[in-house]
Amino acid sequence: MDSNSIEGGDIDEEAQTQHGPKPWEPKRERLASIHEKISKDPKLLSRDAGKTSCCIFRVPASLIKVNGRSYQPHIVSIGPYHWGNPNLEMIQEHKWRYLGSLLSRTETIGICLEDYMKAIEPLVPSARECYSEVIHLDTDELIEMMILDGCFMIELFRKNKKLALFEANDPLVTMAWIFPFFYRDFLQLENQIPYFILERLFELTKVSPKESDHSLAEIALEFFNNAMQRSDKDIANYHNIGGRHLLDLVRSSFMPQATPLPEPPRRSVPTDVIHCVSKLRRAGIKLQRAKDQRSFLVVSFQKGVLEMPTITIDDFMSSFLLNCVAYEQCHHSSSKHITTYATLLDCLVNTYKDVEYLCDRNIIENYFGTDTDVAKFINNLGKDVAFDIDRCYLAKVFDEVHLYYNNSWHVYWASFKYTYFDTPWSFISALAALILLLLTVTQTFYTVYQFYNHKE
Repeated sequence: MDSNSIEGGDIDEEAQTQHGPKPWEPKRERLASIHEKISKDPKLLSRDAGKTSCCIFRVPASLIKVNGRSYQPHIVSIGPYHWGNPNLEMIQEHKWRYLGSLLSRTETIGICLEDYMKAIEPLVPSARECYSEVIHLDTDELIEMMILDGCFMIELFRKNKKLALFEANDPLVTMAWIFPFFYRDFLQLENQIPYFILERLFELTKVSPKESDHSLAEIALEFFNNAMQRSDKDIANYHNIGGRHLLDLVRSSFMPQATPLPEPPRRSVPTDVIHCVSKLRRAGIKLQRAKDQRSFLVVSFQKGVLEMPTITIDDFMSSFLLNCVAYEQCHHSSSKHITTYATLLDCLVNTYKDVEYLCDRNIIENYFGTDTDVAKFINNLGKDVAFDIDRCYLAKVFDEVHLYYNNSWHVYWASFKYTYFDTPWSFISALAALILLLLTVTQTFYTVYQFYNHKE
């Protein structure tokens, strides 16, 4: 190596030392990719999802992980989320038959399919805002879906009310297993279309004065009442209520007097949750069936007695409660009454013994499975849900039960009764022990008495 090369190398190293290494620069392709991602609107949770108008959501993955397929339709798709699902094709074919049956009636008064489409088209922008995900169907496809699904449900409601007749040997009616799935699938959060779409179709397709005497809410609630078994008197006050969709309509019908129970203001002292049934009983707190059976939400506590209306736990009600909780978790302006009630049940039930006691007191009617199955369902119902306990409608009940539980006199006296008088056998054992104690005291007394008497 010659001296020039060495000198040149020394010069380059010296220059590099003075000016430092060449600064790193991002690749243009990476910059362009990042800017493209920034400019894109979210699709899985759209910007409209934060608006009050958005009311139809994908169920959060955290809830699906706990409760599995309870949020997925079993036999029928309603709305865009499950549109085109091949597993639901059987009922999809019958929707067209029901639409044809409805058209054959409305065409007699001059209303045809084109009128249906023209009536729904102005509502499409508002309908899109109701979904938390971006709907990829174009306007024509969305109109077709809304008409097909909406008319199918309305026809079922009308025929159940006998405002229209079922076709002879209609397989949807003759096969007993189908309708119970309709009751559940129509009330799943992901399986909804906006209620204003249903109302527009219902008003448009009335063909007789007899139909004008009934509201959509009335015939819809009577349809679902086949699964809920509420008396006509219990739902009579809810015939004129509305909702954001069918799930919200039925949920609202459980609100006393068709209005949400008042949300109390935030408290300065934090609200405390309560203990399970077994611990409450040991503290002298009684649980009994409330006289007012209009809604399972009406819970009260007075003088050591927690009164709760009867709630039936079966396949329908379990699905309904789960989807109501999911709806209340997603819709920020919705009241949290079902979530609060679910939390109350979750507090009360720890084991199957708590369920067994609630069944004995006619607070729970179990058509779901074993007491263990019900306990597991209730615990999952209240799992991974968020709400403000200080502002929930049962905050006062939680506080009063907690204060009563912490009263030491109540706890000691109740614990004594629970231990010795809860069952006939424990009472007999306690009575026998008391008699033995009295006999022992009496014998001791006479022994001492005779000793002193002899001494004198």
